[in-house]
Amino acid sequence: MSEGYLFSIETMGLVDGPGIRTILFFQGCQLRCKFCHNPDSWAKRGGQVYTPQGLLEKILRFRPYFERSGGGVTFSGGEPLLQKEFLLELLKLCKAEGIHTCLDTAGVGRGGYKEILSLTDLVLYDVKATEPEPYRELCGYDIAETEIFLQALKISGVQTVVRQVIIPGVNDNAQSMENLRRYIREKIPTARKVELLPYHLLGAHKYARLGLEEPLKGTPAMDKARVEELWNCYFKQEKWSE
Repeated sequence: MSEGYLFSIETMGLVDGPGIRTILFFQGCQLRCKFCHNPDSWAKRGGQVYTPQGLLEKILRFRPYFERSGGGVTFSGGEPLLQKEFLLELLKLCKAEGIHTCLDTAGVGRGGYKEILSLTDLVLYDVKATEPEPYRELCGYDIAETEIFLQALKISGVQTVVRQVIIPGVNDNAQSMENLRRYIREKIPTARKVELLPYHLLGAHKYARLGLEEPLKGTPAMDKARVEELWNCYFKQEKWSE
């Protein structure tokens, strides 16, 4: 049995998938997104060590909430795809118990996605940027890796919620929204919903605690009304507005 590293567990989550959910935040991420609010998740090791069976025992305590609300388990991070063996064992255990599974990912996990997606009921896919240069500028990584994941996602047919963080002065504009809409049409045919997430400052204190410079220091939190306006203008009339 494998062991995995988590930096946090949320037991009554309401926003990362349908219903009431247990959210497992995996340690480790290859991206260095300037807008990241969990820099404490970047290191591949750290946090708490768990076995799949040990985590399942925690998860099963909340089964009554899942059943009443249509909830389940969300695998988030960090990037859960970086701990493939551990993730696969957890997915198999959850599926054997009839628990709804949701993968919250940026799609950067070095391949081997087919089996994971076959055990996943819903994907929350994080679009960082839609073009190579903005992607590298924002995340310090090549967009090609996440597009390999998108190919696997397309083949799998797993329903997908597309998410993008909206940052003042970066992508809160018409061109960025047009690019996102086109990107979804061309590359994510499994999309059933689009969520625009306002950039916030809740993780700012973590950079100071870790002795890191905050990449977007001075950037204000994104105005929620503006985000709603963008969504209504560009996505309300699309098939993804469920």
